Amino acid sequence: MRGISKTFSGLRVLKEVDLTVYAGEVHALMGENGAGKSTLMKVLSGAHQADTGGEIRIDGRRVVNYGPRAAKEHGVAVIYQELSLCPNLSVAENIYLGRELRQGWSVDRKAMEAGCVDVLKRLGADFTPHTKVSSLSIAERQLVEIARAIHAHARILVMDEPTTPLSSRETDRLFALIRQLREEGLAIVYISHRMAEIYELSDRVSVLRDGKHVGMLERDELSAEVLVKMMVGRDLSGFYKKEHAPYDPGNVVMRVRDMADGRRVRGCSFDLHAGEVLGIAGLVGAGRTELARLIFGADPRIAGTLEVAGQAVSNLRGPADAIRAGVVYLTEDRKAQGLFLDMSVRDNINVCACVPDAGYGGVLDRRRGAQRAAEAIKSLSIRVASPGVNVGALSGGNQQKVLLARLLEIKPHVLILDEPTRGVDIGAKSEIYRIINELANAGIGVVVISSELPEIVGTSDRVLVMREGELVAELGGHSGREITQENIIELATGAQQVQPQAA
Repeated sequence: MRGISKTFSGLRVLKEVDLTVYAGEVHALMGENGAGKSTLMKVLSGAHQADTGGEIRIDGRRVVNYGPRAAKEHGVAVIYQELSLCPNLSVAENIYLGRELRQGWSVDRKAMEAGCVDVLKRLGADFTPHTKVSSLSIAERQLVEIARAIHAHARILVMDEPTTPLSSRETDRLFALIRQLREEGLAIVYISHRMAEIYELSDRVSVLRDGKHVGMLERDELSAEVLVKMMVGRDLSGFYKKEHAPYDPGNVVMRVRDMADGRRVRGCSFDLHAGEVLGIAGLVGAGRTELARLIFGADPRIAGTLEVAGQAVSNLRGPADAIRAGVVYLTEDRKAQGLFLDMSVRDNINVCACVPDAGYGGVLDRRRGAQRAAEAIKSLSIRVASPGVNVGALSGGNQQKVLLARLLEIKPHVLILDEPTRGVDIGAKSEIYRIINELANAGIGVVVISSELPEIVGTSDRVLVMREGELVAELGGHSGREITQENIIELATGAQQVQPQAA
């Protein structure tokens, strides 16, 4: 790809980008959310037409009239983060989608099932061609996407954040498959925010920043410091920094006692102080999200009491009761449970302010809403062309900040953040950490639930470790135990057996 530019509604999101990928290599593409990675790959797939002046060459020959058909004919396949399968169809029908074999007027399903046996065997699939995709796990569905690409003779395979929904075991299997495909001569463009994956897989790394190609690194040149500086224009020093004042241990803003749901969460109790950042750590399935949802009233509880700002929340029947008490919750799945993707940034920010904005007869004061949105966009540094842009068009980090802006309009006492930096780049992470520090300085109690141990260690004043539905230990504070990744892992796995303090 040479001199690729792309403009949307007068906004130039790609600026003369060059990218070279060789057969038999894993070429990582990195950059902040909004840097232009996905747009560049959509140009490569033919989904977007580049501005005039650029060119795409495959096997050294320029491809004219480049579009989806030309991309497929030249062996380009893209596996997006949101998989594009038809769950009601079989594996074979999905692999042949758009290229169905026919016998007369009818689709020849038997021939299609026979035609994809070899590719499934080659990829090590443990399901059959006639299996319904709806019955497969996320990892298995991803394998179907790869099988479809290989079956269509793909030579350039683009993988966009492929490990986001996968467990560690599924990720290991995917990495083994990627290495196999590389050995077979495929060119693989791998997009990820996870440094460990880049170190493990990539032969070369290209970095985009603000729509420009800022450099390429060979494998032996890779380092976190160099990559971060290329991506965001700064180094890692002070990345995780507690810049908020020490909390007052005598000022408890929320008390949780004996919270239980009868399934996962069992008798959890803790105190949260005003101006404190409290981390909750544990292995996947430990019950961290379930505990947060119980506190927020999103799931029914069988036991437990909640007190906020010195007032008992006697009727916690749902999120509305928690919000009225001053507790808000940022969900781990912002797209499915947090944002209205087909609504504007302005409307998403103002969703919870509809009642105070409604004047006589229930008519919204749109001027007030526009002012609120403009102030939130400025204070949280949300990158958006205008408040009227649909939030679904934003990068992950900016979507997360829009959701935060909505919650902060409630003026909460307590903010629960569930995986606040999942799926966002390093630059957006830094912004979110800055916001957390500012909220703590403003006296808000912040609970951070995260699977990234450096994040928990670097941002939290105290850490509660959860295992099998129970809070088993406290680190930091007055516990006498240091907040370290090693201590968290030992407690989360049961290597250490220590009971936490309530406060």
